[in-house]
This record gives sequence, structure tokens and C-alpha cells, in this order.
Amino acid sequence: MKDVKVIIWGLGAMGSGMADMLLKKKGVEIVGVAGRAGKVGKSMYDYIQTPRGDRPDVIIGSPEDVIKEKSADVVLLCTDSFTRTAFDRIKFILEKKINCITSAEEMAYPQAQEPELAKQLDEIAKANGVSVLGTGINPGLIMDLLVVIMTGCCETVDHIVARRVNSLSPFGPAVMEEQGIGITVEEFKKGVETGKLSGHVGFPESINMIADAIGWKVEKVTQSMDPIVTDVDRKSPHGFAKAGDVAGCAMKGYGYIDGELKIEMDHPQQIEPEQVGVTTGDYVIIKGTPNINLVNSPEVPGGIGTIAMCVNMIPQIINARPGLHTMLTLPVPRAIMGDMREMICEEAKIVK
Repeated sequence: MKDVKVIIWGLGAMGSGMADMLLKKKGVEIVGVAGRAGKVGKSMYDYIQTPRGDRPDVIIGSPEDVIKEKSADVVLLCTDSFTRTAFDRIKFILEKKINCITSAEEMAYPQAQEPELAKQLDEIAKANGVSVLGTGINPGLIMDLLVVIMTGCCETVDHIVARRVNSLSPFGPAVMEEQGIGITVEEFKKGVETGKLSGHVGFPESINMIADAIGWKVEKVTQSMDPIVTDVDRKSPHGFAKAGDVAGCAMKGYGYIDGELKIEMDHPQQIEPEQVGVTTGDYVIIKGTPNINLVNSPEVPGGIGTIAMCVNMIPQIINARPGLHTMLTLPVPRAIMGDMREMICEEAKIVK
């Protein structure tokens, strides 16, 4: 039985973490890495924690040089947050007849804001006999799939609150920029007004995923974004905020059904929260029959959580029917502690 072949596109904080995780697994092989021009020609091992040892080297190349038709079972795409900016890259992968898992937040449920692009990706994937999924820790699990799962023990659901208090410290420069880490309060407010700051990406996706799963129809989604100002200097691996500047972003999202606020998202996130006594955690609060009050504290770390979700969904996307998928249409995620090859069904090997 051949190893599951994986290509990683984007070797930043998330992509390099996925490489490290894959190298610890049995039955899987990294057969290529596509990266930015500055990394092309260099060894993958220059950018990850795992030493090369006696493994064959993996030289970073351009996407065109690395991603050839059927050259892998799946590409892990770690370059974007938005469906629109990731679209051409995903299309390129699918047209090479390779499955794709992307960490782009909006791709967790692209039909929420980009229904036409979602339709196109579904058609492209089906035409090439492959599948595509967007996932991560959030969206993808904590504030949507976990919520949906917990409604499974409810007779009725009246109101939902999904809350995630987390640290941004594990994430890379792109996330630092999206959140406004290290800028002044005035710059933050201007960034919100102009749309330069995206803050957390994924509330419309999570809200629509939850609603569609339980049969609610979302009429409107609104969001708010406020700066978290630090009174001490804070430094993470990829971000820095001096006292008086922005160390995080407090995001809220609201989903309205039949004129009523039914789904609330509460997501304050910042670098080094422990420096100022903030306790992180994940919370699912459902008012219904019965009431649910699920608490996990401290939080599931965002970095390893996103890395693991993308890697652990590899068998599911290979086994899936061709097309665009979400976490609602695939078997639930689970850790891969054995041989990954044994998780690939024979039918998928034949069809794909």
C-alpha cells in the first residue's frame, strides 16, 4: 500500500506546523512544498522544527513546478483567509486533479458570503473527480461544528452563544496584521472604518453553518470589532504591542432568524493574554430543552488546533465524494494515531 502523498502550499506558521505533524505520522509522505519566491530552492527543513535526519530532502518550489496533475493525494493550502483571494489557488489545485484542504477561514462555509464562488468550486471539483474542504480550529470546529454537535442532545433550541477567549500568539504575521496587533487605537479605528482590518474572519460562516445544520434561515448577520488595548508591553513570536497600543481584537457577531437574535458569537483574542491575567477558554451555551453549558478552559490552542484539524481531515477529504465540502458533510474529525493509509477506503482509492 502506497503512502498518502501530501503537498503543502505555504510554509508559514500553519504550513510549517502541518509539515512537522505529518512527519510524525505513519503512512503519509510530504512529496512537495510550494512557497513564496524568497523560499524557492531552499530546503523545507530550513523552515520547520523537525530535523531532516536521514529523510530525503524536500526542496521548496513554485506552485507550477510542484503541483502537477495527480502528483499528490491532497494539497494543504495555507495562504489565505478569504474565499475570493484563495479561489484561483484552489481552482489550480482542483484542475490538477488533487484534493484540497485549505485553512482559509471563509472556505469553512463559503456559501455564506460567496455563494457563486462556492458553486463554481463545487462544479470544478466534481468535473475533476476531487474534493475541497476549508477547516481549522475556528471556523471549522469550536464555534460551529462543536455547537452543532451539542444541539444533537436538544429537543428544542431557542438561543445559542458561542464564546472563544483565546491567544493569538501561535499565529503568523498575516493574522497579526488582520487583527491590528501593535498599531495605535486611532489606527485601529481607522482600519475598521476602511475595512483594512478584518479581525476574526468567519462569523458569517459559523453562524450560517449552525443555522443551516438545525434548520434555521439566517436573515441578517452583523458584527462589531473593538480594540483590546494593553497596559504592558507584549511580545509573541510574530507580533509585538507596546503599552498603550493594540494587543488584540474583541469581535462579536449576531445572527438573526425570523427577526430575532438567535445566534451570538463572542470572540476576544489577543497576544500573550496570560500577561494580564486573562483566562482563555471555549464555551457553548445553548438555551433550549435541555439547556447546555459546555466549558473548556484554557482554550484549545489555536495554532496546533488549526494544524491538527487540517491534517486530521486528510482521510475524510480523500474518501469524500467529489465536490465542495464543509464540516457538516464529512465524518467528524478525529486524531490519527495509527497508519493513515488504513483510514483511506478502497473505493476512494479506485475512484480517485
